[in-house]
Amino acid sequence: MSGRLANKVALIIGAARGIGAGIAERFHEEGARIVIGDSEAEAGRATAERFEGAFIATDISRKADAERAVATALDAYGDLHIVVQNAGIYPWSLIENTEPEEWDAVLGVNLRGTYLIARAALPYMKAKKYGRMVFTSSITGPRVTSPGHGHYSASKAGINGFIKAAALEFSPYGITVNGVEPGNILTEGVQQHRSAAFIKTMEEAIPLGRLGTPRDVAQATLFLASDEAAYITGTTIVVDGGQTLPEGKDFRLVPE
Repeated sequence: MSGRLANKVALIIGAARGIGAGIAERFHEEGARIVIGDSEAEAGRATAERFEGAFIATDISRKADAERAVATALDAYGDLHIVVQNAGIYPWSLIENTEPEEWDAVLGVNLRGTYLIARAALPYMKAKKYGRMVFTSSITGPRVTSPGHGHYSASKAGINGFIKAAALEFSPYGITVNGVEPGNILTEGVQQHRSAAFIKTMEEAIPLGRLGTPRDVAQATLFLASDEAAYITGTTIVVDGGQTLPEGKDFRLVPE
């Protein structure tokens, strides 16, 4: 690998498995020193060990946990260059059946967690006049949605708005703030909880003909976290295989 993150310290929230673990792996390959914060202690610790990093049990919806995650990075490596907030929850619930407690839980992790980790990392990055913040949003909310994802859609659309506001406020300090919007990604959870028939229907809706992989998302995240993206802030990269492009389902050149 090219060492694009050599000597950089990266704090990745929500990296025990799935997309977050893929980001941690890609960052590690490029020379970053990794700190993982996750609510799944056993899996998170194992992933951190795999990439020779540190681990901190983290409920990112809690202010104290966000601050402890930043402190762990500073204690472990004496520095912090990159923050990625990938933690997210997505229970399925129609709006009419969604209790306020469930609504608050989803926005607490997904949106409040984004704000909290940015706020916790800001003083250090501001003082050193350097930082890369990358937040995992989604095509669900900012661009499309489906029944049962009202709270999730609201949280992810909110992340996109936060990215813009934070990018503007943090720009005088050399801190860039960006995001990725994954489409349908073939994570361990999808493989375990979705049937082959369901996955096939998802693939048929994607112009590139396959679900994405955690590494696909990690590549976009790596770019935004690197110095190659030094002049990019306040935006997102859609990683969806073209899923959001078609006007209708018969989008192929020769519809079947």
